[in-house]
Order: sequence, then C-alpha cells, then structure tokens
Amino acid sequence: MRQRNRSQMKEIEVKKRLDIEFKSKLIRFFKNFLEKIDKTYEDMKRDQLELIRNQQEMIRDQQEIKNTLSEIKNIIQSPKNRIEDRKNQVKDLEHKEPEDTPPQKLEGKRIQKIENNVRNLWDNFKRTNIRITGVPEDEREQDIKNILKEIVTENFPHLVKELDLQVQEAHRTPNKRNPRGPHQDKS
Repeated sequence: MRQRNRSQMKEIEVKKRLDIEFKSKLIRFFKNFLEKIDKTYEDMKRDQLELIRNQQEMIRDQQEIKNTLSEIKNIIQSPKNRIEDRKNQVKDLEHKEPEDTPPQKLEGKRIQKIENNVRNLWDNFKRTNIRITGVPEDEREQDIKNILKEIVTENFPHLVKELDLQVQEAHRTPNKRNPRGPHQDKS
C-alpha cells in the first residue's frame, strides 16, 4: 500500500505540477493576451485620435475653401452688381424729369437771348438778292438764276450734265471791316 500510496502521491504530485504548470502557462497566456489587447487598444485609440485630428483638419480646410469660394463669388458678383447699379441709376436718371435750378434757368434765358441776337443779326445780313462779283445788283434782277446757271455751265460743264443744280438759299455777304477798327483809322 505504501507503493500504491507512493504512486498515488507521485501521481498527485505530477498532477499538481501539471496543474501548476498549466495554470502558470494559462496565466502567462492571458497576461500576454491582455498585453496584446492593451497594446492593440492603445494603437486603436492613437489611430482614432489621429483620425479625429485629420477629420477636424479636413473640416477646417473645407471651411476655408467655403469662405474662399464665398469671397470669390462676392468678387465676381461685385462688378455685376456695380453694372446693375449703374444701369438702375441710368434708368432712374432717364425717368426723372430735369428740374431747372435757378442758375440753369438763368443760363437757359441767356442762351435764348444770344440765339435771338444771332438770329436778328443773320436776318439783317440775309437778303433776297444774290451778289455775284462783276454783276451789279440792279441789272438783270429777274435773271439772277440764269446768270448763276451760265457761270456754272461755263466753268463746270461736266457738273451741269451730271447734276441738276438748283439754288437753295442765297444771302448777302457783310461789308468788309477794317481789322484795326473804326476808331483807329483816324490816327
């Protein structure tokens, strides 16, 4: 029995040793496993943080691009708006009736007065007869048109054939004035 006990004892010891070895291997395995899991977790956590940073950077870049696009759009639309504003201003000016301010009214009256003076002077110079150099005014008053035709046919025969010339308006030329003036003639 002793042998049996011994053999059982040995078996128990072997079992204990095996059990201890198994437990120690199992503990090492789990320890290694947990270390690997921890390392993997840390790596994943680091990767996730890096992804989050990258994502935030991308969002910032997108926001910058959006702002830049808005600025470009504003810059592009600004001349269009200016052109439209100018068109609207022109339309407004076209639709407004001009209001005469007192200086403009005075200027208008002054212009009318000057035009009347010019018209009066022109009427004084203008007469119904034609002065042709070398032909006295009294002679052939009736045939003045014929004299003009004769002069034109003598000097420009080809022009008379091509064109039908007619007198539209004739006026008297003013008398020649002394460039020194009347008051300087006497000296």
